[in-house]
Amino acid sequence: MYKVYGDIQSGNCYKIKLLMSFLATPHEWIHVDILAGETHSSAFSEMNSNAKIPVLQMGESDFLCESNAILNFLAEGSDFLPSSGLERAKVLQWQFFEQYSHEPYIAVARYINKYLGLPQEKKEEYDSKQIGGHKALKVMEDQLSKSDYLVGNAPTIADISLYAYTHVAHEGGFDLQQYPNIKEWLSRIEDLPNYIAMT
Repeated sequence: MYKVYGDIQSGNCYKIKLLMSFLATPHEWIHVDILAGETHSSAFSEMNSNAKIPVLQMGESDFLCESNAILNFLAEGSDFLPSSGLERAKVLQWQFFEQYSHEPYIAVARYINKYLGLPQEKKEEYDSKQIGGHKALKVMEDQLSKSDYLVGNAPTIADISLYAYTHVAHEGGFDLQQYPNIKEWLSRIEDLPNYIAMT
C-alpha cells in the first residue's frame, strides 16, 4: 500500500489525495506539520532532501516527490492521463503552467493570508502576487471558454493540478466571481464520482 506524507490543506498535497480518491487507490495518509518544522527532521530528509511535501512512499525505500510527478505516476494507465502524443504533452503543458505561472502567485498569496495571518511585513509581497494570480486565472478562463476541461472534454490530471489551488483562491484574495468559466469548471470537477473536499 502507498503511504503519502502531506498536509491536506496544502494544495500540492490535496492534488494527490483527490486523484487517489477519484481512482479509489488504497493508501495511508500521514500528516506532516510544516509549520512545526517536521519536514526538516532527519527522518524526513531521508525521504526528500528538499524538505517539502508531498512525498509518496512505495515499499520500504522508494520515494517520489514533487506533486505533479506523483500525479503522473499514479495516473499512468487511467483515463486521467492520455496515453501518448499531443494530448499527453498538453497535460504536461498545463502542469508546468501551474507550477510556474499559477502556484507562485495564488498559492503564495493564500499561504501569507491563511497560514501567516497577513502580517504587515508581508503585505507588500501579498499585494504583488495579485497581478500574476489574475493573469493566470485569465489564461484558464480563456481556455475553459473553449472546452469543458483544460485538455478537451474529459478531466485529466491537468485539471486536478490546477483545481487544487484555484478552488481556494479566494483565501488568497482572488475573487472568482469575475471568472464564470472557471466557476463552472470547478463545479464539474466537484460533481465527478468519488470527489473529496479539501476539508
